[in-house]
Parts: sequence; structure tokens; C-alpha cells
Amino acid sequence: MKNQVQLITYADRLTGNGLTQLKQLLDESFCGLFSGVHILPFYYPIDGSDAGFDPIDHTQVDSRLGTWQTLSEIGQSYEVMADLIVNHVSGQSNEFQDVLQNGRHSPYWSMFLKETDVFPNGITPAQADMIFRPRPTSCFSPKKLATGEVINFWTTFTDNQIDINVETDSGKSYLDDVLNLFAKSGVKIIRLDAAGFAIKRAGTSCFMTDETFVFIKQLAEQAHALGMETIAEIHSHYQTQIAIAKKVDRVYDFALPPLILHTLFNQNVDALVSWLNVSPRNCLTVLDTHDGIGIVDAGPEGDKPGLLNASEVDSLVQTIHANSHGESLKATGSAASNVDLYQVNCTYYDALGRDDLAYLTARAIQFFSPGVPQVYYGGLLALNNDMTLLEQTQVGRDINRSYLSLEQVHKHLGKPVVKGLCKLIKLRNSSAAFNGEFSVQGAQSSLTMKWQNIDDFASLEVDLSKRVALLTTGDTHQAQTIDLADLLN
Repeated sequence: MKNQVQLITYADRLTGNGLTQLKQLLDESFCGLFSGVHILPFYYPIDGSDAGFDPIDHTQVDSRLGTWQTLSEIGQSYEVMADLIVNHVSGQSNEFQDVLQNGRHSPYWSMFLKETDVFPNGITPAQADMIFRPRPTSCFSPKKLATGEVINFWTTFTDNQIDINVETDSGKSYLDDVLNLFAKSGVKIIRLDAAGFAIKRAGTSCFMTDETFVFIKQLAEQAHALGMETIAEIHSHYQTQIAIAKKVDRVYDFALPPLILHTLFNQNVDALVSWLNVSPRNCLTVLDTHDGIGIVDAGPEGDKPGLLNASEVDSLVQTIHANSHGESLKATGSAASNVDLYQVNCTYYDALGRDDLAYLTARAIQFFSPGVPQVYYGGLLALNNDMTLLEQTQVGRDINRSYLSLEQVHKHLGKPVVKGLCKLIKLRNSSAAFNGEFSVQGAQSSLTMKWQNIDDFASLEVDLSKRVALLTTGDTHQAQTIDLADLLN
């Protein structure tokens, strides 16, 4: 993977069309900005109950977007990242519909995880309490077979997302088919979506079990054999991220987004510096994604202290709600049909109160943090919360999943904060220093981040109390210093 900035986007929501238009946008209006692109689920259908993360057919590109050949054409110029939806498949899939019709006689019967697979004698209340839940309802959904028999199928997220039993031959075969198709179609990087929930065991949290670590490692090795890298998508305690980073090519630094907000809100870098001194170096860094802003990644878990304590986490969430004038509150927690109660749904730009300089400072800190940076399309264009879409769908995450036309994209590209961000992206891409050694120092309101690669260097000096951020790049012969505020002019 190239150590340059990548884009995260839906093909249709960014372009108003499909994959061909996405490539045109990357080649023209976004020229020089991105070496790779994470194209969010483009499988059939893209407009299911979870915006493509509940595929009816994981091996079919939604015809409204294009074909596998269209995807391959993007892969000739950019490193394409695609989602392997490891944990579940749509209840409308041919496989699950066959199970409903034919029950135990279906060739796909063993492909789907049932309560009795993990709890053959039924689950006890104590065992149920141990299970880590991303939503408040039961982890099982009763489904009636054609015979009239009712079976409790495991549904970690929604009752339309039926969990796969990845330990059976049919479950493995399902994932194998998708992996092989990815490799043939030019996908270079695989995001293992919800992989932390893939293996369940009685008497555990059924999240990131010991067997899950083994499973993820095996998937990574399988992808390597096909010429692809893997990224583990796991929201969890920061120590878990450090552990899983040793078993895959890369992990997401999901602790970074809330820590940067905490840093800017409180004008105190201490928690951020502590994390950057121990964070995995094989990261993808993000501030925003198609999901909400994760909170559990920086907070405590049980008796394990977090990078932020409980009161700091609460203050962080309340400040986001205040900065967004209560808009994020309407899309977060038990509001708006959320499937994850541990994320705040809000654009990162609105989370920072639409403060252009604070936003560029946040991006500069992201780009200087260890790892390959990714920028979500909403963040690239500094979009505001989409309250109209939220009201239409009553899906919390849609506040940050706007549908745009190319005309709207070009309009947003003209905003000073977006122009400044594009300059910052090009600076990050052009410096060889970021392939060198990283160091960080700071206390209270002052932060210094440095990269050194033989003669090339880059530094970021931030004084939060004075609202000053200086970026310096160069080599032994010459250097240039840029005040981030000047990028807004």
C-alpha cells in the first residue's frame, strides 16, 4: 500500500451515478489527491437496509453502478479497497431464502449461525448478559421455516443481516468465492467488515474471542496468497487494537478521531500524545467514515482504563452535540434506528462547530499521525449534517451519508476550507519524510509531531492556546514553513 492519502466514498452518493463517473472524478477534479480509493459496498443491492452492508449477492456489482470490469479499470490507476462483509448476509439472499424454504435439507443450512450452534441447550440469561452488543435488542431473530418451525438465527446487527457460520464448509466456501472474485477484479486491499463478531463461543463476549484472532490471521494469509492486503475493522478498547495489529497488515486507528476532538475541545494534548507514543504503526488513520465517530475506542472498558476516562468521554459527546446545535443528538444513541449505540453520528466538520482552522488542524494532526491517511468524501468536502436525509430515512448514519451531484461536488471544492484541505493532502503526498521515523512531544496546549527520513523531514507544531499551527517540510538544502491559517486564503 502506498503511503499517500486515500479516499473513502460511495460511488453513487458522491457522483450521483456510478463507477465510471467516480474514476472520472478521481482523474480530473481530484487529480493528485488520492493514490487509492475505498469504494464502500457496491454489491447488489446498494440501497438495502444498511446501505450495501447487507448484500443479497456479494458477488454481483449493482448494475446501477457498473460491472466488475468497471471496477478493474479503476484498479489500473488507483489502489482499490473493497469490503469483505465477513459476519453476515442479507435475509433476502438466495442462500437464506433457500434455508427458509427447505430448512435442514438446504445446502446452505450450515452456512447460517443459529442459537443452537453455540448454545445447544439454549442460552441462559447470564450467558446472554456476557455477549457484547452493538444494539440494545436480542442478538437472535426468530425466523419461521416453510414447515412452520421457528429457528433463532444469530443477527448481530439487524434482523435482516443473518450471521454467517464461518467455521462450516458452506460458510468458508461463501467467503472464498468473494475473495477469489476480488483478486480477479483488481482489488488490492480488503476491509474485513465486522470481523470481530465472526466467531462466537458460549461463556464469552462473542466478540474478539481467541478463535477470532486465529480466524482473522487465516483470512489475512488467504488474501496474501491472492496478492491482496487486509485491514481489520474493529471498534474496541485500544489494547485490543494493539493486539490485533500484530495479526493483520493494518488496523484502523479508531482512537484517533475522538482523541483529536478531545484535544481541540480542551486545548490539551496529553491524552493524544500518550496514545501516539504506543499506537500501532501499521494503521489506517481516519477522522470520519461512513459510520459514526467511535467513542469506545478511546474510553474505558470494564476495569480497564481508557485513553480518556468516563467523564472525559461524556464531555466529548456533549460538546459534539453542542457544536452541532443538537443535530447529532437526533441521530445518535437510541434515536433514528441506530445499529450502534457507541458512536456519535455527526459530520466531523460540524463536530468542530464548522471552525475552518480547527478542522484543518485536525486534518494536519491526522496526516502526521503514524499510518496511511484516509479521507471520507463528506470530510473532503467539509459537508454539514444532512438533516433532510436524516428526516427522510430516520437512519442515524445518514446524517453523514449525503447524496451529491457532480455540480454540488464542484461547488464544495470551491470553499476555502476544502481548498486548504486539498493543499494539505498534496503536501502530505509529496513529502518523502513520512516514510521515515516518527516522533511526538507535547504537553498541555503545545504539540510537536516530526517525521525524519534521512535528509527529508516534516514537522507540525501546534499551539492550541494561540490557535497557531505551523507545518514545515524540506531537506538539508531547503525548507518551507506554512501557517495552516494561510491555507484558508
